[in-house]
Amino acid sequence: MPLFWRVIAINGAVFVVGTAALALSPATVSTRVVFSEAIVLAVGLTVMLVTNGLLLHNRLAPLDRLSRQMSSVDLLRPGQRVSPADAGSGGVAALVASYNAMLDRLEAERSASAAAALAATEAERARIARELHDEIGQSLTVVLLGLKRVADQAPPQLSEELELIQDSARASLDEVRRVARRLRPGVLDDLGLLSALAALASEFTENTGLPVRRGFAPGLPALDPQAELVVYRVAQEGLTNAARHSGASRVELSLSRQGDAVVLRVADDGHGLRGAEDGAGIRGMRERALLVGADLRVGSRSGGGTEVRMVVPVRPRAEVG
Repeated sequence: MPLFWRVIAINGAVFVVGTAALALSPATVSTRVVFSEAIVLAVGLTVMLVTNGLLLHNRLAPLDRLSRQMSSVDLLRPGQRVSPADAGSGGVAALVASYNAMLDRLEAERSASAAAALAATEAERARIARELHDEIGQSLTVVLLGLKRVADQAPPQLSEELELIQDSARASLDEVRRVARRLRPGVLDDLGLLSALAALASEFTENTGLPVRRGFAPGLPALDPQAELVVYRVAQEGLTNAARHSGASRVELSLSRQGDAVVLRVADDGHGLRGAEDGAGIRGMRERALLVGADLRVGSRSGGGTEVRMVVPVRPRAEVG
């Protein structure tokens, strides 16, 4: 029965019972209502209103729960659903089922679109990294070699100036290589995840001065390439956030095993989140985690600081897309 007719039926039942009670009871109402009769009418009206309210509350309470859920749902935190057991039956149950089905569809569509967008982003990163390394890097190398030949033949009064130019070109070449590594970590493809994370930690310490305590457990289960890239990018973003926002003096980076899953942890001793809303960096980490079915949690530590913890399940090779 539609919700509208359920409300009408409840109100009608209350009114019918109230009318029958007045008709069958010995109570009467004078032309000019006396005080005792007014009390009886007030009591009867109160009983009818309370009964009607209780009946409607039981029927409409699932709508309130659905409304609260709709105002707080976040597609980056999947699995938020209204329990069918709380929906009762009839029209409200059908509405709750439709809402849950809509969330299933939206999460699937968002996951697919995010996967396509991130795949395109990584492909563009790889292309730019190749161009920086192969074209700009090689061009700067040619410039360095040419400067060296010129410096060998130049008069002594120009040697110092040419050395400064060589140092500037060499620094530019090193910066181009660093940018290329950040865009696409070649060591991840060549040497694997642990070596890539170790190189990332070393580069982070070199650039920021913050020490990174590493803890990589032995015998970790193998991850597919997409999951490895997600772990690397989340670790990279976690370290970047620690350097930019936390005011930390040290950072911890670890990779451990939890059953058939791999656990990435990035923690610092800074001032924590302090109730701040998720920024673009954290939301980007959540989107990446969704691509591989990982559970990512970002929060303040009890002793101070921020912790990023991501549990990445090991998917069978048949599921690797």
